[in-house]
Amino acid sequence: MNDQADQSIKGNDNSAEELSAGTMKERVLSAFPAFRSRNFRLYFIGQIVSMIGTWLQMVAQGWLVLEMTGSAFQVGVVAAASSLPTLFLSLIGGVIVDRYNRKTILLWTQSFSMALALLLGIFTLTGAVTVPIIIMLAFLLGCVAAVATPAIQAFLSEMVERDQLHSAVALNAAIFNASRVIGPAIAGLMIAWIGTGGAFMVNGLSYVAVIVALLAIHTATPRAKPFVHQPPLQSIRDGIVYTWEHPLIRTIVLFVSVVSIFGWSFMSMLPVVAKQTFGMGSDGMGYLFSAFGLGSLSGTFLVSMSSGRIRTSAMVIGGILVFSLGLTAFTFATDARLALGFLFISGIGMLSAFATMTATVQRLVEDRYRGRVMSIYLMVLMGFMPLGNLQVGFLSEQFGTAVAIRIGSIIVLLATAFLFSYRKEIQAAWREYREDRQDKGE
Repeated sequence: MNDQADQSIKGNDNSAEELSAGTMKERVLSAFPAFRSRNFRLYFIGQIVSMIGTWLQMVAQGWLVLEMTGSAFQVGVVAAASSLPTLFLSLIGGVIVDRYNRKTILLWTQSFSMALALLLGIFTLTGAVTVPIIIMLAFLLGCVAAVATPAIQAFLSEMVERDQLHSAVALNAAIFNASRVIGPAIAGLMIAWIGTGGAFMVNGLSYVAVIVALLAIHTATPRAKPFVHQPPLQSIRDGIVYTWEHPLIRTIVLFVSVVSIFGWSFMSMLPVVAKQTFGMGSDGMGYLFSAFGLGSLSGTFLVSMSSGRIRTSAMVIGGILVFSLGLTAFTFATDARLALGFLFISGIGMLSAFATMTATVQRLVEDRYRGRVMSIYLMVLMGFMPLGNLQVGFLSEQFGTAVAIRIGSIIVLLATAFLFSYRKEIQAAWREYREDRQDKGE
C-alpha cells in the first residue's frame, strides 16, 4: 500500500514538473510569439552570432585606427565611411528590396559582407593594412548594409505570421542590443589575445551562421511586391512627400536627425576615451561599449513592459533627457566605474526613446507607404551618423573629447526642450491632418 502511494506521489510529482515546464514554455511563447515560427528561431540564432561578430569588427576597427594614427579625427573618419552609404543608398536599397526576392538579397549581402571582413583580416595579419584600405573596405561594407538593412526589416514579415510580426520586430531589435553588450566585451579580450586581424577573421567566419540559417529557412511564395511597375524615382518621391506631409512622422524624423548627428556620435569616441582619459587597454574599451549596450538592452525591455501605460511623448522626452544628462555626467567622470554607470543610464534613456519613436512610426504609417517611410527613417537614423562622427572627431581634435561629447549632448537637450515646448502645436497639426484625410476618404 505504502509503495503504491509512494509511486503515486512520484508520478504526480513528475506530472507537476512536466506541467511546470510546459507552462513556462507557453509563457515564453506568449511573451515572444515570434519564437513559435521555426523560420524565426533559425534566423534569431544565426543573426545574433553574426551581429556579435559585426560589433567585434566595429570595436577592433576603431582600436586599430587609433593605434595606427593616434588621431581621434581619423577614428571618426573611418566610422563615417562605414555609415555614409546609408545616407545616399538606403532609398535605392528600399526599391531593390521591393523588386527582388528578399531571401536571395540577404544571401548575397551576407556573403559580400563576409568576404570584406575576411579581406580586412588578411590585410591586417599580413601587415599590409593602411588607413585608406580600412576606409575603402568600411565604405564598401556600408554599401552592402544599405541594401541588407531594409531587406532584413522586410523579410521579417515573410518569416512569421501577421500576428507574430510585432514580436519579431521587437526581438530583432533585441538582437542588435544584446550583441552590442556581448560583442564589444569579446572584442576587448580578443584584441588582447589574437590582435585586431584575428578579430576581423572571426567576424568573417561569424557570417556563416546567418548564411546557413537563411538556407534552412523556407517561406511561402513571396507576396506581390507593390510599385514594381512604377518608376523608382516616382516611388521614392511619393514616400518623401507622404513623410513630410504627415505632421507626427515629420516631427519624429526631424528630431531623429538631430539626435543621430549630435547624440549617437559619442560612440565613435569611446576608443579615445578608453585610451586617453582612463588609460585603459582594449578590454577596458570593450567594457565601455558593453555598459551602454547593456543599458540599451534594459531600455528595450522597459519599453515592452510599459507599453500602453506611459504616454508616447513622455517616454520619448523622458528617455532623451535621461540619455543627455547621463552622457553629460559621463564626460565629467574621472573614475572608470562611475563612467560605466553613466553609460549604462544613457543607454536606457536612448533606447527607450528610439524604440518608442520607431514603434510610433510603424503604428502611424499607412501600409502602402510603410517600406518607403521606414527607408527614410533608417536613412536619417543611420545615414546622418557620419556627419556626427566627423563633427565629434573634429571638435575632439580642437577642444578635447570630453568637451566634444558634451557639446553634442547639450544640443540634443536643446532640441528636446524645443520639441516639448511645441508639443501642443504638433498635436493640433496631427488632428487637422487626420480630419483632412478622413474628409478625403483616405
